[in-house]
Amino acid sequence: MGAYINVGNAGFQSVRNGEYVDKSGLISIVNSTLFTERRFSCVSRSRRFGKSVAAKMLCAYYDQSCDSQSLFSDLEIASDSSFEKHLNKYPVIYLDLTNFTTRFKDDSIMEHVQEELIADVHKAYSDIPVMDGDDLMAYLIRVTESTQQPFIFIIDEWDAICREFKVGTHAMDEFVNWLRRMFKGSNSPQVFAGVYMTGILPIKKYKTESALNNFIEYSMVEPVDMASYFGFTKDEVRTLSEKHGMDFDELEKWYDGYQIGDEQSIFNPNSVMQALRSRRCRSFWAATGAYDAVANYIQMNYEGLKNDVVSMLAGERCKVNPTKFQNDMSIIRSKDDVFTVLIHLGYLSYDWRKSECYIPNKEVAGEMVNAVEANNWTPVVKALEASERLLQATLRGDEEAVARGVDAAHDENTSILSYNDENSLACVLSIAYYYASNDYIIHRELATGKGFADLVLIPRKNVESPAIVIELKYDKAVDTAIAQIKRKQYPDNVAQYTENLLLVGITYDRDSKQHECCIEKYA
Repeated sequence: MGAYINVGNAGFQSVRNGEYVDKSGLISIVNSTLFTERRFSCVSRSRRFGKSVAAKMLCAYYDQSCDSQSLFSDLEIASDSSFEKHLNKYPVIYLDLTNFTTRFKDDSIMEHVQEELIADVHKAYSDIPVMDGDDLMAYLIRVTESTQQPFIFIIDEWDAICREFKVGTHAMDEFVNWLRRMFKGSNSPQVFAGVYMTGILPIKKYKTESALNNFIEYSMVEPVDMASYFGFTKDEVRTLSEKHGMDFDELEKWYDGYQIGDEQSIFNPNSVMQALRSRRCRSFWAATGAYDAVANYIQMNYEGLKNDVVSMLAGERCKVNPTKFQNDMSIIRSKDDVFTVLIHLGYLSYDWRKSECYIPNKEVAGEMVNAVEANNWTPVVKALEASERLLQATLRGDEEAVARGVDAAHDENTSILSYNDENSLACVLSIAYYYASNDYIIHRELATGKGFADLVLIPRKNVESPAIVIELKYDKAVDTAIAQIKRKQYPDNVAQYTENLLLVGITYDRDSKQHECCIEKYA
């Protein structure tokens, strides 16, 4: 057993000693790529989404220096036709690049990577000499020629160097050249049965092309057929919640909401497991250096970025084009770049069908609010504080306070929306009632009875507050909004959630630009 080659299965054994959600089906996908032109895989996903667990699992499965049959016999992969064919059949090189970026901060980092890997591989093949001038690839070519046994190469945190060293530095140039030398040369298919790289960012782009265009890439934006392995599915979390006696609805509110490829409902796996261990839901999102860097670009407010963040906090979605991003956090040139980084970091989710991004859940929304406050967005912070006051005024039936609050929200957000437009006012109300998302599920244009309610707040499970139906009208008496709610039978439809309802009518006068409010308890 070496430091980098044939490290054994102890890492995955530790994972199995705890509670493990079976993601071994990923192995079947990787198996299908071995010895093909698709053998080079780069799987990028957010921190705390199981990257290292997957890498340890693959090491344990392929490593010829150990017997991992018992580790996998009760998992999904054991029933796959490829299971026995590749189980513990290969010499495996496992490289975690953070082991180097934490030790070496200068341009010589790749020299240290090469030296340590060559020395470790030579220990395993001591009868095959290292020749003067050998780099790692030259030595691996000689080993495979001698043994006729190709390697599996697994790189964890492959982009650690990209995150530490900027484009144009000697370290970055050497790293990219090393990657190309290792995995894009004519001898690469001979040396490697398969390569699996994982990290946060997709492969760096130079101009418009990937630095390694022979790799098949799987990411938070384009997961291909790996989407279900990027996090926990709804069924998996429901099973965990039943096992641990936890409220599934609470877990869903806090940690669900990621759309990854065709998977509509992916949970943050690390947060779910921490919530189960601590027996309560809260934010487990640890601040990262990566996000701190991006926060600086948010502060620059590219193309109205702040306004879009406010809209997303209110449950809105924003258009995004992720294709222009250079996959380098030191190169941020537009709002699309900032959004794309946040998608890769897990702070936003991406709907590829609509090319939209959004805040996925309560945990992330709280972190976005923290980012807003940390960046001294004073008007936005005041708007969030006003949102709490607006909800409380609504619940106590203070019609004048609600009208004033909506006036202020409308004025504050005129830069986002055209002022005299009913859909714009509905969006403003969503923003104004942002704070309610802590206790309510907020619906815009909810189908109810004979029509659609402009805004409906449904209490979350175990919340005693009343449901709220809000109707908007333009240039009409305020009581017409309440009458419309009743006429279209909104309450009858919403009553399935709770018998405790508030009907809220809000009207807007185009000339005076003033709002009126009427609040009525529904019996």
